Amino acid sequence: MLDDKKSNLKWQTISLASTALRRQVSAHYRSFRIRLTPTPTQDKVNCSFYFKIGACRHGERCSRKHVKPNFSQTILIANIYQNPAHEPNCTLAESQLQEHFELFYEDMYVEMCKYGEVEELNVCDNVGDHLLGNVYVMFKFEEDAGKAVEALNDRFFAGRPVWAELSPVTDFGEACCRQYENSECNRGGLCNFMHLKTVSRSLRRELAEAQRASLKMKKHEGGDRDRDRGGRDRDDDRDPDRDRDRRRGSGRDDRDDRRRR
Repeated sequence: MLDDKKSNLKWQTISLASTALRRQVSAHYRSFRIRLTPTPTQDKVNCSFYFKIGACRHGERCSRKHVKPNFSQTILIANIYQNPAHEPNCTLAESQLQEHFELFYEDMYVEMCKYGEVEELNVCDNVGDHLLGNVYVMFKFEEDAGKAVEALNDRFFAGRPVWAELSPVTDFGEACCRQYENSECNRGGLCNFMHLKTVSRSLRRELAEAQRASLKMKKHEGGDRDRDRGGRDRDDDRDPDRDRDRRRGSGRDDRDDRRRR
């Protein structure tokens, strides 16, 4: 019995040792794999800032590549929002500034919904030239984003030409400054990450509900058009000779009935 206990204790010790060894090897492998995986800051070819936020403070003079996507759900409308707070002689109160912004936001949201279903619309509050007044719109479908870019580049807003392009931004959580969200960013408006302006929940909910109602109405109208088109197709497919013969047959039957009378 004593030997059995010693044997069990020995196996438990070996098992614990092997488990610890496996954990150590696994941790070493994970750290080795992490070192081999390139991070955005380690990419010596592509610009990590452009990849994350779709804009770079160096612009065309950047030493790294700005790879512009051919397809994307997100579009960038550059420098379109003119924030009165950034003007040196601004005398508007905070509530007036927020009202001015929300009128702009509503106008922009409604206009973007003309091109497709909008999932997200964000406006930058940064003062750096590469982010000043930028509006990012994420559509549900890439086709709608491409359609919006093509149409917007022929438009004007507030007397200024609109400049839009497809953006590589896919995750606004990565593009935004987390310190700004916690009111801890020391760089202020010159931060290279997005400082997004806040929209009231009531306006967001109102716009989302309006979009859902509009999509539902369009879907219903599309179904009615399909049914009407199907009815016309059935009428076109009908054989005219057969209809003529049917009418002639009904005419003969009427004459026979009159003769019997």
